[in-house]
Amino acid sequence: MRTAGSGRGTGRRAVRTRVRALAAAVVCAALLTGCPGAGNGDGEQEGRSPFTGESVPDASAPVLAVKIDNVAAARPQTGLEQADIVYVEQVESGLTRLLAVYSSDLPPSVGPVRSARESDIELLRQFGEPAFAFSGAQSRLRPVLEDSPLHLMQPGDAPGAYSRSPDRSAPHNLYLDPEGVLGEAPDAVSGASDIGFRFGPAPQGGRAGTEETVRYPAARYAFTWSAEDGRWLVSIDGREAAAAGGGRLGAPTVVLQRVEIRDSRFKDRGGSVSPYSETVGSGEATVLRGGRAYEARWSRPSAESGTEFTTPEGDPLNFAEGQVWVVLAPR
Repeated sequence: MRTAGSGRGTGRRAVRTRVRALAAAVVCAALLTGCPGAGNGDGEQEGRSPFTGESVPDASAPVLAVKIDNVAAARPQTGLEQADIVYVEQVESGLTRLLAVYSSDLPPSVGPVRSARESDIELLRQFGEPAFAFSGAQSRLRPVLEDSPLHLMQPGDAPGAYSRSPDRSAPHNLYLDPEGVLGEAPDAVSGASDIGFRFGPAPQGGRAGTEETVRYPAARYAFTWSAEDGRWLVSIDGREAAAAGGGRLGAPTVVLQRVEIRDSRFKDRGGSVSPYSETVGSGEATVLRGGRAYEARWSRPSAESGTEFTTPEGDPLNFAEGQVWVVLAPR
């Protein structure tokens, strides 16, 4: 079982360790010497996030995944614009929820935080043993979560890191302090590492286009290219998706990953079967970057493996630097 447990409160040691690592990296750079891990050929580059390709102070900072509400009453969400990766997952009744992954930059607040699903376990295994923040789960799913390698950080594990907003009604008003929850997490939380993403120049070809749409049974996402912003701006259910602090949500790279969505073993309180998005295997994808759409293939041999995206010819398909949205779209 991977919970806060006996590691509660020891996360401060991990913070000190990261500070020392950062100091060592600065010294290496100052001396212009070859530092360990630079350009090791597996997608990790010294000083750059393996999730965004951007230069960051600590490229191996702990990974925190947060399950975020996405119904109309939960919008606009808080802290999404600072996530490294945002996954879109189908849930009951054809709706969707978001799974935001943080490492490079921790916002002051994230939310609204909602409950976990079985699909989250498989999806998050490619991050090693990340901290996973969520609020509750179906009763039969709880032991499955507890048996997983994820470090579960529910409100009971870090009560000081969660709070209710008086501005919204429950259950759409639970918010998380990421620094606080990582401070209560075990030191064993995995740091950021290669999950298969590659960053660099765009491939040749691609289809020119300024908008792509993904439809779920009861939700619709549109991604519109903005040359001015250099991002694909997000709209949900026909409305512009905004951040709680202002401005549009969007990302330089959007991946439309087509997966098998089947029934899971679990149901919600109303008796609706929870969908399961299969993220191990292979299939087709469309990668959006720079105002063009590139047809691609995705491959993930096992839950412990990263997800590789390639051109139809089998070459790595580079993403643009910056936040990545991965839409787990129905095949």
